[in-house]
Amino acid sequence: MKEDKNLIIPKNYNSEISIIETERAIKFIKDYFEKSLAENLNLTRISAPLFVMENTGVNDSLNGVERPVSFDALDIKEDNLEIVQSLAKWKRIALSNYGFEVDEGIYTDMNAIRRDEILDNTHSIYVDQWDWEKIVSKEQRSEVYLKNVVNKIYTTFKETERIVCERYSHIKPMLPENIYFITSQQLEDMYPDVDSDTREKLITKEKGAVFISKIGKVLNSGERHGTRSPDYDDWELNGDIIFWYPILDKPLELSSMGIRVDENSLLKQLKINGCEDRKELEYHKMLLNKKLPYTIGGGIGQSRICMYFLRKAHIGEVQASIWNKEMIKKCKENNIELL
Repeated sequence: MKEDKNLIIPKNYNSEISIIETERAIKFIKDYFEKSLAENLNLTRISAPLFVMENTGVNDSLNGVERPVSFDALDIKEDNLEIVQSLAKWKRIALSNYGFEVDEGIYTDMNAIRRDEILDNTHSIYVDQWDWEKIVSKEQRSEVYLKNVVNKIYTTFKETERIVCERYSHIKPMLPENIYFITSQQLEDMYPDVDSDTREKLITKEKGAVFISKIGKVLNSGERHGTRSPDYDDWELNGDIIFWYPILDKPLELSSMGIRVDENSLLKQLKINGCEDRKELEYHKMLLNKKLPYTIGGGIGQSRICMYFLRKAHIGEVQASIWNKEMIKKCKENNIELL
């Protein structure tokens, strides 16, 4: 294994299947995973926007520092438009507008541009994921319910791995029987002398598949395991699904998800992050006035799951994006075929 700046090059790497067969495999994996996810979570596929109005608060601010791509439109005078970074807030509005009930949900293909991503084996400017969202009751806003949903999603991963291994004999199963649950505080207590990235690597390498919960809150050390925008996930009821990926000798995050903020956790988290001015935005007013349903939701990376199941070394082997010249050159020299 060799690491060159932001590029990890596995020793003697060669893809076992051609570009054409890779394209067929991408379609096969996406079709199966999407169908299985919808069945396991009771989701209906809907259409979703590529862009939203800039000053409504609907766009996802992710970690709060990423700059969305914005532009003006000739015949839209009210505001600039922003390309979505995810659909965390938009989906909640859609569930309300479309008349869905408790235990019913939606999913959609979300395509985004994240121009502030640092490009490496697993990060691209172009983001493609399944964004999903489901209505829950007030009583279902609990860790028990969250874990139940995570287990259903993990079942989808296991089912997909099984059919991929049946189709491609050179691919062997790697996922453990069950996903391991741990909170960010428990993880810090377990490994107090290292940073959060190293903790993730240690626990994921040991367990194979983990769900690290309670991300965004301040830990006993005064640090945070990771940052989260204060206005979509409830930091007490969220988490990441992460698999160990031996091809790159590192963890691979496949999904960020959680039970969404209610009116109380929204106010609390806005105050913690010093952005209480967001209360005046249209979306936040709707939430505070209880005009939106309680929900759980998340995003699952489409290219990342294809990369994982096909044992690829670079996300550019399963999606067409833009890379800098140095990365393109290094990949070509090391048998990494970018699309």
